[in-house]
Amino acid sequence: MIRRRRVTRVMIGSVTGVPPPGLGARFPATSPYSGAVLPFVLLAHRAEDAAADDEYAAVLRLGGLAPGQLRRVRLEQGPIGDLDPTAYSAVILGGGPYLASDPDERKTDTQRRAEADILGLLDTVVSQDLPFLGLCYGIGMLGTHQGGLVDRTFGEDVGRLSVTVTGAGAQDPLFEGLPETFEAFGGHKEALSTVPRTAVVLATSQACPVQAFRVGSNVYATQFHPEMDSASLQTRIDAYRDFGYFAPEEAESLKAVARERETPHSAEILRRFVVKYSR
Repeated sequence: MIRRRRVTRVMIGSVTGVPPPGLGARFPATSPYSGAVLPFVLLAHRAEDAAADDEYAAVLRLGGLAPGQLRRVRLEQGPIGDLDPTAYSAVILGGGPYLASDPDERKTDTQRRAEADILGLLDTVVSQDLPFLGLCYGIGMLGTHQGGLVDRTFGEDVGRLSVTVTGAGAQDPLFEGLPETFEAFGGHKEALSTVPRTAVVLATSQACPVQAFRVGSNVYATQFHPEMDSASLQTRIDAYRDFGYFAPEEAESLKAVARERETPHSAEILRRFVVKYSR
């Protein structure tokens, strides 16, 4: 059953388009969209500042956006507040350590509040088919919202993984023209194991049947991380070495694997999303 909440507008609290302290040098000085479009908004929930700031920087860097074109809401710091998704080019929901599949009694009050805000926002996004991109945790939230089953059946180790584009994906504007199989960075404990009837599966992998899907024409989610490059993966390995994604003593070897090469086809998906929905 699809979970519904009666929402017409969702409130926004702390929103910023200012680069996090100390990261200004990593942001693009110019953007092909400079001054021409409504900003995008990143809904984040990473309590670890290094990982949170790097996620913001990576979306800017790989999406080709300037800092003023991406506003960030840190859901772990407070309610969403008064956010009208139609006032933005698109909504991006970032990843992080929250697990959509955990039973409510194991979630903190902060996580329960954040997820209620996200599900309420998704009511508006899906009903109006507004541009949306969920990253990793985003596939769990969108999948749950649409009546799918998210559990720990298809978790994947942290690192580089092989993603295969489906027939439907080959005809989708975010995936068309990419190699049939390409590399991406990822790592997750939960995944979508039962696909919602509303979803079109766009990509898969040997270990995880649903690597990307679309609802309607404009609502997307990926299990892998199109916003993650080698530098970002290394930052997150450091931030989450004690979170159960891998044995802590494996951190340096995982970072060495990350340094071997980038995953440009994965990043192209984020770039295409930005280009398609900039308005």
